[in-house]
Amino acid sequence: MAISETAARAELALGWRHYFELTKPKVVSLILFTAAVGMLLAMEGPVPWTQWVAGLFGIGLAAGAGAVFNHVAEARTDALMERTRDRPLPSGRVTRDRAFLFGVALATAALALLLLGTNALAAALTFLSLIGYAAIYTLYLKRTTPQNIVWGGAAGAAPPLLGWVAITGSLDLEAWLLFLLIFTWTPPHFWALAIRRRHEYARAGLPMLPVTHGVAFTQWQVLGYTIMLLAVSLLPFALGWRGPLYLAGAVALGIGFVVQALRLFRQPEQRAMSAFGYSIFYLTMLFVLLLADHWVQLATG
Repeated sequence: MAISETAARAELALGWRHYFELTKPKVVSLILFTAAVGMLLAMEGPVPWTQWVAGLFGIGLAAGAGAVFNHVAEARTDALMERTRDRPLPSGRVTRDRAFLFGVALATAALALLLLGTNALAAALTFLSLIGYAAIYTLYLKRTTPQNIVWGGAAGAAPPLLGWVAITGSLDLEAWLLFLLIFTWTPPHFWALAIRRRHEYARAGLPMLPVTHGVAFTQWQVLGYTIMLLAVSLLPFALGWRGPLYLAGAVALGIGFVVQALRLFRQPEQRAMSAFGYSIFYLTMLFVLLLADHWVQLATG
């Protein structure tokens, strides 16, 4: 009896790990980080802890729900790609119906938390972001246009803006700057990965840019967007929102990203994942700089 009870508990724990995997925890962790920075930048003093907790949990649960719906919608194509075929749905560890209900539960909890613990605007914008990612991007854009990640990137760029709105209840210029940074960062971040995985995307029938327009065209697009991102990253300083500390770091990080894009021209297969990895480092450090500069300005008056 004890052995069977232990086995049942082990099976239950393993099952929950499958559901946790559906939420794409690594992606959600970056989303939560940028949302938290947005919250901290919105205040010149301590963030109210109730709004902090409700905002972060609400945004995190909504991001997890979007990831689950993405798994449900792409179960067939995931099974065709080496990178994704071992995910819980294509591998049969979780059924599509159960995954869908899990996503609905996460989304409902997220919106309730945001509505009750923050404000109606934060809840409404989070809902729109969820619809934008789970429906507009996943079900339509990703399957119909090679510019899918550009327009679909609006949903992925929302977290710091959502964090800001969860604290302030308003859409200020600074919040839109945070949105614009991630919106511009998303194409070169994703297209570097797409260059490496283009054969899998082609097999799955997804019109990613390297598949439809070739690697050379995608390399130029990555370079163009990294240069554009460098320019956009200077706006917080140019508009007087951030100071010299942020400026120095943003320039150094941006030049590093441009160098990664240039290296793609010489060895696209070997350098694609290096550029992809650097893009994550870039975004993380840029938001660290935004926060560090904010604290320096507060400390120096």
